[in-house]
Amino acid sequence: MNKTMQAAVVEQFGQPLVIKACPIPTPGPGQILVKTEACGVCHTDLHAMHGDWQLKPALPFIPGHEGIGIVVALGAGVTSVREGERVGVPWLYSACGHCEHCLAAWETVCAEAEFGGYTKNGGFAEYILADPNYVAHIPEGLSAVDAAPLICAGVTTYKGIKETAARPGQWIVISGVGGLGHLAVQYAKAMGLLVCAVDIDDGKLAHATKLGADVVVNAKKGDAVEAVRLATDGGAHGVLITAPSLIAFKQGVGMTRKRGTCVLVGLPPGEFPTPLFDVVANCITIRGSFVGTRQDMNEALAFGASGKVKAVVELQPLSAINQILGRLEKGEVPSRVVIDFSLAAG
Repeated sequence: MNKTMQAAVVEQFGQPLVIKACPIPTPGPGQILVKTEACGVCHTDLHAMHGDWQLKPALPFIPGHEGIGIVVALGAGVTSVREGERVGVPWLYSACGHCEHCLAAWETVCAEAEFGGYTKNGGFAEYILADPNYVAHIPEGLSAVDAAPLICAGVTTYKGIKETAARPGQWIVISGVGGLGHLAVQYAKAMGLLVCAVDIDDGKLAHATKLGADVVVNAKKGDAVEAVRLATDGGAHGVLITAPSLIAFKQGVGMTRKRGTCVLVGLPPGEFPTPLFDVVANCITIRGSFVGTRQDMNEALAFGASGKVKAVVELQPLSAINQILGRLEKGEVPSRVVIDFSLAAG
């Protein structure tokens, strides 16, 4: 086996990624080595490369937290996966396993959690080291390209929908119908919900209709909150805000029915403007939701394997990563881009 691999590396925050030859890592005890087949590109990768968040990755590092590939080597003591198995290396790279949150199967909020493509090197590389206890197990029949968006955008929206507590036959608003939202519409329909899709792009709303949305609302045309209230007979039982927009956050609370739940998964900069009187008087729950647990991951992937949920993907080679990130920053990526490692450099 060649001892080097191609990887896209953040060497300085705010600078383009450097595509270079790096040593192929060797799995130590309790680790596995995954040969990458595909890796999705997420808006979080932009935050990582710019060093936007308070906890910054240590430089240099390899982004990417939607890596899918084949296990090619096992470190000592690994028994939970086997060589030749297809796995995903997601945002939740690992957790401590013994704190109150891990014991309650809420490992996503573990204080000692590590994050793929952030505190640990990720999938913008031909090989990835991973913790076998936290990889996603990709079902038979689900390709690497189709699985990649589901282990981040998919599980994030699926978990967010669950957190709204909306029941089959009830209304849910999906605010933002891009990379996350177009999957959320599909999950919500597969879960038996009535879907009202909200966006500012008529093209994305037309796509939402094709995916099964019962009602669409353009938030730039008229009073979006009133339009949703009329369409859903007083507001949605659940609202999932995927759009990284403070305006969408404020509208989302207004779109929530009395005693309903508004779930936030988008991460716009700034402070959330909360209408406290409305929240208190209408008994509205506002809840944050952060990716999903390993059980959520299994469930989210099962929808994909059954054909009920499928991401719209654009395939690109690793060599195009800086152009992809530039388009993502400008809002020029309609759904999801997946790096296909079988593609030759463009």
